[in-house]
Amino acid sequence: MARYIGPVCKLCRREGEKLFLKGERCFSPKCSFEKRDYAPGQHGRAASRMRSRRESDYARQLRAKQRARRVYGVLERQFRRYYRMALKRRGLTGLNLLQILESRLDNVIYRLGFATSRAHARQLVTHGHFTVNGRRTDIPSMILKVGDQIAVREGSRKLPYFKELPSLAEARTAPAWLERDVKNLTASVLRLPERSEIEGFLNEQLIVEYYSR
Repeated sequence: MARYIGPVCKLCRREGEKLFLKGERCFSPKCSFEKRDYAPGQHGRAASRMRSRRESDYARQLRAKQRARRVYGVLERQFRRYYRMALKRRGLTGLNLLQILESRLDNVIYRLGFATSRAHARQLVTHGHFTVNGRRTDIPSMILKVGDQIAVREGSRKLPYFKELPSLAEARTAPAWLERDVKNLTASVLRLPERSEIEGFLNEQLIVEYYSR
């Protein structure tokens, strides 16, 4: 299972905006982007100044695609596969793509407030702490469907993290397309998310244009 293992703060700096990849740290003064809001590397400051100039259409499309990949922690091959899935569905390809990404199990765990970041959610799922429709799973990329039931595995509820999780999850609001029972650490997928319920800084139209070249 391939994944990016480099410093994630550099990804935010490369995109020129916070992608909130490290959970609570991104909201604290320790956030690296607050200290160095220019692109990483030897010529980072110069690259950031060039960003203010007019970018080519290809550059804008590439940056939109890279931003979405980095937000959801997906590598290129898998992202391209999601795009092909979106093409086959009815409706707008861009919205279909974002809905597929939002329906990943690791993203749903994050959206429910059961993890502080998508990377944290991916780790929890990989360690087998969750069940889907009563069956234990360790596949973060599992695409959930409407009606699927998610729960913390019975054997994991005794761990200190999950004992404290109800109070931690209460502080975060779950989106309307998910139903959450914080006390019992269970949830279900009510419907697919609408565009207004997905990250606003993602530009799905530019992603579609990139793959349509």
